[in-house]
Amino acid sequence: WCTRDFFLWPRVFSSAQACVAMAKGAGKIKRSEDVVTREYTIHLKKLLHGIGFKKRAPRAVKEVKAFAKKMMGTDDVRVDTKLNKFLWSQGIKAVPGRVRVRLARKRNDDEEATDKLYTLCTHVVVERHQYKGLQTVNVDE
Repeated sequence: WCTRDFFLWPRVFSSAQACVAMAKGAGKIKRSEDVVTREYTIHLKKLLHGIGFKKRAPRAVKEVKAFAKKMMGTDDVRVDTKLNKFLWSQGIKAVPGRVRVRLARKRNDDEEATDKLYTLCTHVVVERHQYKGLQTVNVDE
């Protein structure tokens, strides 16, 4: 299957390199199975550019969920009420430009749940105009 799928890969790989890369990735440990907590800064102004006024706050919530899904690798993403209130704090059209969030990948204790893990998004309070220099941080619980 390497030669057939090779054409879907970027041209920088040879077919032999593509086969080796596929074989190496097969035995990797899935890091998305671990329970972990990290803090991120999300630049909402960039994500909401060009969005109509009456759709900005609802879109901001969706963008935070999409960011958490991408970073943590879980389909089940839950937004905390305080984060939701912060996103809506200036009304529907004046969403804050940046938001600092704590993403916690947790085990799902619910018996009939389809996913083993879920992500909880909570708000980290940052003083206004103090986002500069903040990095992504692993948080020990």
